[in-house]
Amino acid sequence: MPVGTLGAVKGVDVGRLKETGAEMVLANTYHLALRPGDETVAALGGLHSFMGWPGPILTDSGGFQVFSLADRAEVSEQGVRFRSHIDGAEVELTPERSIAIQENLRSDLAMVFDHVVELPNAPDAVAEATWRSVRWAERCRRAATRDDQMLLAIVQGGLDVPLRRQCAKELVAMDFAGYAVGGLSVGEPPAEMYRVLEATVPELPADRPRYLMGVGRPQDLLEAIGRGIDLFDCVMPTRNGRNALAFTDQGPIRLRNAIHRHDRRPLEENCPCPACQHSRGYLRHLFQVREMLGPVLTSIHNLTYYQRLLAEAREAIVQDRFSAFRTEKLRRWRDPDSSAGE
Repeated sequence: MPVGTLGAVKGVDVGRLKETGAEMVLANTYHLALRPGDETVAALGGLHSFMGWPGPILTDSGGFQVFSLADRAEVSEQGVRFRSHIDGAEVELTPERSIAIQENLRSDLAMVFDHVVELPNAPDAVAEATWRSVRWAERCRRAATRDDQMLLAIVQGGLDVPLRRQCAKELVAMDFAGYAVGGLSVGEPPAEMYRVLEATVPELPADRPRYLMGVGRPQDLLEAIGRGIDLFDCVMPTRNGRNALAFTDQGPIRLRNAIHRHDRRPLEENCPCPACQHSRGYLRHLFQVREMLGPVLTSIHNLTYYQRLLAEAREAIVQDRFSAFRTEKLRRWRDPDSSAGE
């Protein structure tokens, strides 16, 4: 899912976004509640009408902001009090308020409010946040009133495998429409994330969406798919695109590097995106002169690349060759020269 925090994927209009192959987008509960306000979005017809996006929309709960705005947040059993990053005003977010905001936004999938902590962290702090997340999930389930909005629970537990499994079992017993693995990619090494996924995903129902939140690099997507994950979101395609880094099957291309100055090749020969109608030399020029088209085109390329990668992964699964597909992609990213001439 491309990330449209404030109701827009940065620099990419809805028409271009659909052309990348995106089918679902993510928007942010906390940020939209501050600006323009969930009541305003509701008055304008809900997020689909507000954004002009015809496909499914998932809204996160504001739980990640408990982590990312920790220096502005005070957590209690009732919920979280934030100092707005905009004007310093006090903002209270509880499980009930998070659900009410998401129902006003009229997203198709809504996340329970959870308590995310930095990793690594003290075992007691991780356990406290995990069980608070379970209690908050139950409060969210009771608060939900819309029968046209899927509610997804979030498994927490840090890097503690037994705690992750216990949390998953408690949430599965509550019978949510889908399940996410949260609280990863917040400072731990990738190998630790994979270890946690291997232990956690088998505890989640295979007939419901299994979502890894906030991940990630192309290699992380394939490693997670191999461990049973279905759904992802991450700002990496657009954030890196705005900073002159393009993802390709031969690894990342840093467009500001002088080596690309006279390079007539596109980012990728087989890519249908508008960026690949131009040369690497031209794209580098756009960044060098700070022309806004550079970040826009490279963001679109990266979004297209991620959608193509996952489409290829789905096809490989259907053909029962995902393991070989993953191995080959990882080999190319690790040793880009090995694919020269192919």
